Amino acid sequence: MSKRVLTTESGAPVADNQNSATAGVGGPLLLQDQHLLEKLARFNRERIPERVVHARGSGAYGHFEVTDDVTGFTYADFLNTVGKRTEVFLRFSTVADSLGGADAVRDPRGFAVKFYTQEGNYDLVGNNTPVFFIKDPIKFPDFIHSQKRDPFTGKQEPDNVWDFWAHSPEATHQVTWLMGDRGIPASYRHMNGYGSHTYQWTNAEGEAFFVKYHFKTNQGIRSLSAEQAQEIAGTDPNSHQTDLLQAIERGVRPSWTLYVQIMPAAEAAEYRFNPFDLTKVWPHTDYPLQRVGRLVLDRNPDNVFAEVEQAAFSPNNFVPGIGPSPDKMLQGRLFAYADAHRYRLGVNHTQLAVNAPRATVASNYGRDGLMASPAQGRAAKNYEPNSYDGPAETGRPLSAPLAVTGHTGTHEAPPHTKDDHFFQAGELYRLMSAEERSRLVANIAGGLSQVSRDDVIEKNLTHFHAADPEYGTRVEEAVRALRED
Repeated sequence: MSKRVLTTESGAPVADNQNSATAGVGGPLLLQDQHLLEKLARFNRERIPERVVHARGSGAYGHFEVTDDVTGFTYADFLNTVGKRTEVFLRFSTVADSLGGADAVRDPRGFAVKFYTQEGNYDLVGNNTPVFFIKDPIKFPDFIHSQKRDPFTGKQEPDNVWDFWAHSPEATHQVTWLMGDRGIPASYRHMNGYGSHTYQWTNAEGEAFFVKYHFKTNQGIRSLSAEQAQEIAGTDPNSHQTDLLQAIERGVRPSWTLYVQIMPAAEAAEYRFNPFDLTKVWPHTDYPLQRVGRLVLDRNPDNVFAEVEQAAFSPNNFVPGIGPSPDKMLQGRLFAYADAHRYRLGVNHTQLAVNAPRATVASNYGRDGLMASPAQGRAAKNYEPNSYDGPAETGRPLSAPLAVTGHTGTHEAPPHTKDDHFFQAGELYRLMSAEERSRLVANIAGGLSQVSRDDVIEKNLTHFHAADPEYGTRVEEAVRALRED
């Protein structure tokens, strides 16, 4: 059986892929060696700008199957029939580190799901924690700057990390999550995923509901201690990637059960917490989990760069029956995610195979730009309205309208009866076992004790005291002991 012929990018056969063309035997290289220049030039351009956050990731394909009837709450097509399956792509990631970082680190994990539905792609972009450090997107660049490498020292600085948290008391809840036992998952398969934000569902009658998504792992929660993680990160920096790849290759199909919390829209204004505050959860006693379906991963990507690195998720990719809420962080991300992809991948990134719709065809008037496809509209008109049977609007909004009132300005969110920065962090602490509390305190003290400024340490200790007196006292004593050593 004859081998396929190696060719250049333009399809011309390559005569010699072992030796560059030279001016005589042993002479200098020739500029006319098109194959050599093409290989080197392409190699120089194999990398694209990495994501500022969520740079290091892994992904896999699978499906989502509806197991329970939720048509009373949303008319989304992919959720309208028990037993209906929709192809998905799921990307996991760490948040703060660069593309070359280790997997087994104390960091939130991204949990982004792309549903290839009959009505277009629906992207659900979340984390493995139900809350986040901040609740207003104007603080996001500052937060990320504080967590990533310092521009002078070139490394992550405890002073920066804890100084930002000292000035952001709303972070106390997420800091308690991050420093607790679930702060370092053993693998991507052994952690939950959350939509984190509040979203809106709309049913066929036009009734609106606010929802939170919970993907519960069917493999069970498994996490690493700080000592275990340090060892694994040193011996196999790719531990999460290795685990996911090998599990699927040997026929293990990781799965998660999707539940939602559902709040009738009319109840939002008087709820005891601001339901659109990303630093807070809805207690399950108020809004119990309702099962929706099962997500299963069963196929690895063929090319990690093309399908994981170039995968682009944006929370503004909604489908009919699902829309945004007044969640400030979500509102900011509706712009920021898509804009990041336009910068990294170009304006035509939605035509890449991993990002393109699977069950329908994108039909619009976007044209040209970097990497434009010849099939992008062909002879069709590039404006609307037109008289040439081009795609037309439906006149039906994807979700119910959100009521607005008042004056424009830089407002804080209206207070609810139980709104403060510390109550839920204290509730989380009090839910922990004695052993879990001890590990939490040790993890916090290990980082906070490295801070050089006493006033920054004191500000952070004030937050833990406000969450729970025992919590604050134990952290304070542990920090003092470490600093006296």
